[in-house]
Amino acid sequence: MTSRTASDTAAFDAVVLAGGRAARLGGADKPGVRVGGRALLDRVLSACAGAGTTVVVAAPRPTGRPVTWAREEPQGGGPLAALDAGLRRTHAELVVVLSADLPFLRPETVRRLVATLAAADGADGVLLTDPEGRDQPLVAAYRSGALRRELAGLSSAEGAAQAVGATGGAGVAETHGTTEAVGVADADGATGAVGVAEAAGSAGAAGVQVGPGARSADAVRSPRGLTGLPLRRLTARLDLVRITDPLAAFDCDTWDAIATARARIREHGHVLDEWISAVKDELGIELDVDTGILLDLARDAAHGVARPAAPLTTFLVGYAAALSTAGGGGPEAVAEAARKAAALAVRWADEDQPDEPGGTAASGAVGAGTPTASGTRAASGTQAASGTPKPSGTPTASGDQDRPGDQDRPGDQAPSGTEPGSR
Repeated sequence: MTSRTASDTAAFDAVVLAGGRAARLGGADKPGVRVGGRALLDRVLSACAGAGTTVVVAAPRPTGRPVTWAREEPQGGGPLAALDAGLRRTHAELVVVLSADLPFLRPETVRRLVATLAAADGADGVLLTDPEGRDQPLVAAYRSGALRRELAGLSSAEGAAQAVGATGGAGVAETHGTTEAVGVADADGATGAVGVAEAAGSAGAAGVQVGPGARSADAVRSPRGLTGLPLRRLTARLDLVRITDPLAAFDCDTWDAIATARARIREHGHVLDEWISAVKDELGIELDVDTGILLDLARDAAHGVARPAAPLTTFLVGYAAALSTAGGGGPEAVAEAARKAAALAVRWADEDQPDEPGGTAASGAVGAGTPTASGTRAASGTQAASGTPKPSGTPTASGDQDRPGDQDRPGDQAPSGTEPGSR
């Protein structure tokens, strides 16, 4: 199998299967179960937000993102019938197929699946394996043509077998090995003839007549041939590439698994990223920014000014970035606004430092309200004689003696005989 560079790995559609019975959850509404404040289905939809079309096979429900809805026929017909119904509403050559219970699936994993498949000549699909090495066919990317071909083949073969079992035999007439008539029992026990055309090894249903009225091939194929079939019947017919991502492959099919997922996202190493993702999803924000810049700014504002300055400053930075015409409100605009605000926080904190030797104030601060050489004014209500450092821990008129965070700033020391943090 050779490889090539994919020119456009974003050209894919997505099919999310969300209509299972959730028997191991006691029949609970699994797609609606919340992990980290978000429904499992919404978490999966966020991960495949780059799809051109996203089809959810289930009964319609409110979702955080617009989707196309589909239902298998009959309802509860199993994963292959559901996949067949969803695939009919897609158009891209590549399709990502996902279950609706993947709390840790990320856009990066979806892009990796698509990019790997696009670069693998001859492969029909790429799927994840779990930590035990088991295939996860509902965390995968496939070539839609391969899926349609094999679903049609399975449907035809299974439909013929079901028909033989239902009628006790079938009259089969072959013409050059390309067309065969198969007796198929409909829901009322009536028998009709189904013409199946095959060309170049690819099976597809042609004109269909069942019972007293004509029905389309699409309406017959899924219920007759795919109902109840396991996914392995499909994947066994495909040439698949396997990649590992144990976290993304974690699914919530039991209450214990759901409890594990809820606990993990609150761990120290994950909670911040999980929270930011949840907030962006809730607010409909697609923007990816360097959160480290914002965290550094929040720290500088909290330590150099006051703790409440941290959230207010970061809010103002976001607002300024949204209004920016130069950066268009994108990551660059956020970074530039954060840089300016951080520089201001440093200048603000510098004014609280002792004067430099020789009687020159480090910050240029003089009497309260008096312009300095830089054009700035000293803090309102604070009187400090030139060359005289303000004693550490001494209250000022503005009440900044209780400024939270100052005791944590590197280089600060409590006055002799004073307990740290007593300011």
